[in-house]
Amino acid sequence: MRNRPFRRTPEYQGKRPKLKAEADKRLKRVFEIIGMPEPAPFIPDPFQVEAVDAARRSDCLVTAPTGSGKTWIAEQAIWEVLEKGGRSWYASPLKALSNAKHLEFSDIFGPEKVGILTGDRKENSEAAIVVGTTEVLRNQLYDAMHLGVTLPFDFVVLDEAHFLGDVDRGVVWEEIIIYLPARIPLLLLSATIGNADAISRWISSTRRKECVVIKETHRPVPLFPMFLHPSGTLYPLMMGRETGPDSKPDDKTPKSRMDKKVSDYLLNKRSVFFVRPGELPPFGEILGLLRKFNLLPAIFFLKSRADCDRALDLCKDNEILPSERKEKLNLRIEELSQKRDHVSNHRHMASLKNNAVGAHHSGHLPVWKLILEQLMTEGCLDAIFATSTVAAGVNFPARSIVILNSDRFNGHEFMPLDPTEFHQMAGRAGRRGKDNIGFAIILPGKFMDIRHVAKLTVLPPTDIQSQIRINFSMVLNLLLSHSPDQIKDLLSKSFASFQLIQKKGPEKGVVGTEIFVKDFYRHLEFLRENGFVSSSGELTEDGLWASKLRVDEPLMIAEGLRKGVFPSDPALFAATVCAFVNEDETDDRVDSAFLPNRLKKIHGRLVKQLAPFSNRMRQEGFSTKPQYLRPMATLYAWATGYSWEKVHYVSNLGEGDLAMLILRTAENLRHMTGLKEHFPDIAQAAESAVELILKEPVVFD
Repeated sequence: MRNRPFRRTPEYQGKRPKLKAEADKRLKRVFEIIGMPEPAPFIPDPFQVEAVDAARRSDCLVTAPTGSGKTWIAEQAIWEVLEKGGRSWYASPLKALSNAKHLEFSDIFGPEKVGILTGDRKENSEAAIVVGTTEVLRNQLYDAMHLGVTLPFDFVVLDEAHFLGDVDRGVVWEEIIIYLPARIPLLLLSATIGNADAISRWISSTRRKECVVIKETHRPVPLFPMFLHPSGTLYPLMMGRETGPDSKPDDKTPKSRMDKKVSDYLLNKRSVFFVRPGELPPFGEILGLLRKFNLLPAIFFLKSRADCDRALDLCKDNEILPSERKEKLNLRIEELSQKRDHVSNHRHMASLKNNAVGAHHSGHLPVWKLILEQLMTEGCLDAIFATSTVAAGVNFPARSIVILNSDRFNGHEFMPLDPTEFHQMAGRAGRRGKDNIGFAIILPGKFMDIRHVAKLTVLPPTDIQSQIRINFSMVLNLLLSHSPDQIKDLLSKSFASFQLIQKKGPEKGVVGTEIFVKDFYRHLEFLRENGFVSSSGELTEDGLWASKLRVDEPLMIAEGLRKGVFPSDPALFAATVCAFVNEDETDDRVDSAFLPNRLKKIHGRLVKQLAPFSNRMRQEGFSTKPQYLRPMATLYAWATGYSWEKVHYVSNLGEGDLAMLILRTAENLRHMTGLKEHFPDIAQAAESAVELILKEPVVFD
C-alpha cells in the first residue's frame, strides 16, 4: 500500500481530446541534434586509461554513467592478467547479465578461455576467465577458507557494485570484499554510487591496501528531460535548458527549478491529466507523437506488470514504417523463436509482429524477455513497456525513456524514487554510437510528482548504506574455518561497522558494532542448542554437512534431513524441496487431479515433523516460512511430465514467476547433491530431480 498519494493540483476533467502532436518552439535546437554520431575510431576516455593504470597497482572503484565504457576497463585489465598467465573472475548480480557477459567475453577472448558459473550453468570452470554470479564467487571463497587454500585467481571484477546497498543481496558483495585475499586485486564497477570515497576508505582499511576511486560524471550521450502536456505538446522540463542539452541554467536560476510552463500547468486548478486515475494513457497516440519528433525507440516505465501487458492493447494502431522494416522484424522474430512453441505462440506475439512493441517484466518467461532485449538492442522495436526494476537488470538502451510514476514498489510498499533509481532509469536513454542525445519524458498523472522528478534530474546518486546481516548459512560457513572470536574480528571489518564508526565516532561506533556482533552470538547459541555447533564453538558432524546448504532455509532443510521427511523419489523430492523455496503466501486449494494421495501425505508429514523445530526458531526470534501445498503440487506436476500450460494453471503464478520457482528449486537441489558422504540417497535423488525439472521453456539454448 502507498503511505499516501502525492499532493497534486490538476485533476482529470471531462473527455480528453485526441493528442495534437506539437513541441514548444524552444525545443527546435534540441531536436536538431537528434541523430547518429559520425563513425569514429575508438579512443579511450581519460578516466578509462586512468582506471586501467590504477587496476595494475591497487584495488580500484570506478563510478561512471551507464554506457560510458566501464566494461572496456575490465576487458583491458583482464587482457593484461591473461597475458601474464593469470586467471580472472568477473562477477555480476544477475544470471541473465552473467550469460550475456559470457557471450561477449567469448567473442573477445575466445570461447576456450571463458567459463561460466551461475548455479544454472557450469561450463569450462577451469578457464582463464570465469564469469558468474556474486553468490557463486562468495561460495568459492567459503570453500577456499574451509580448505585452507587461496582462491585460484589473480584478479576479480565486481560489476554493478552499487548492489552493495541492495536490501536483499548486498550482504553478498560485502562478504566478498571482506573474505577476498588481499593479494588478489579487486576492480569494482558501478554507475550509481554517491559515497564512493567512503566505500573506498572502507575497502582500504579492510583489505589493508590502497583502493583508488575513479569518478566520471560526464554522460557519453547527454540527457534532456522533457514534459509531455496532456494536450500533446512537449516542453522542456527544466528552466535554462532550452538552448541545448549541454547548456547550463542561468546563474540566478536554481538548477532544479522547473520550466515556467510546466509550473503553470501544476498551479492551474483546471489542468487535466491524460486519463482518469486507474486508466492508462493513449500509448498509441503517444508513440505517434514520439515518432513525429524522431524520439523512438522508447522504454516506458510503468508501475505494474499488469499495466505493461495492458499497454500493448493501446498500441494496436502503431504502424511499422516503412513496410520493409516490418518484413525485417518478422523475419528476425521467426529466427529467434524458431523451434520454441512457448515463444511462437506467446499471447503478445501479435503485438510484437504487428506493432513493434513488447512488455518486459519478471512475469514473463526468461526466453521471451531475452528475445525482446535482442530485438530492442538491434533497433527492431519502437517501444518496450517495463517495470522500473528492468532499469538495473538489463542493457538495452533506447533514444527516450518515458516515466509515468515518480514512485516504485520496493516489494513491501510504494516509495518515492530516489536519485539512484532515477539515474538507473535515465541511464537507458541514449545509445552510445547510435544517438547524439537521449531524452527523459515525464507524463503527468495521479502518481507522478513532477516537482520530485525535476529535483531528481540534478541530484547526485544516493549514498550506499551497508545491508550486511547475520544468517545461519553465513555462521555455519564461517565456522568451517574460523573460531567465534575470529568471526567477531571479521564482522568488525564490515562496512556496517565502518559506517557506524564514521557516523558516531570510535567509541559510540564500537558500541553500535557490538549490537551487530550480539546477533552473531544469538545465531551461534541457537546452533549450539540444536546440535549443529559444539559447546567449544566448533561445528558438529551435523553442522559440517549443514554448511553445504547455502540456501535461504538451511536449518529447516537440515532438520528435515534429520527427521527423514524427504522422499527418495526424484519427482516427490523436487516437490518437497520446493516447499522451502516458495516465498509467497498462496491459496492451497488445488485441483484434485494434480494432488495424488502420496503428495498430500508427504506434505502432511513434512508440516507435522517440522512444526516443533519451526516453533523453536520463532520463539527465539528467527523467521520461518510455512510449507504450502500448491508449490509442491506445481513442481510435482512439472517433474512428472505435465505440459507447461497445465503446470502454469496449477501454480496460479505468472510464467516468469513459475520459471523462477523452478530455477530456485533446482539451485537448492544442487546444494543437496553435495551431501553424498552423509546422505547418498538424498544426493542421488537431488541430482535426478534437477534433470527432471530443468527443461524447456524454463531453460533454453
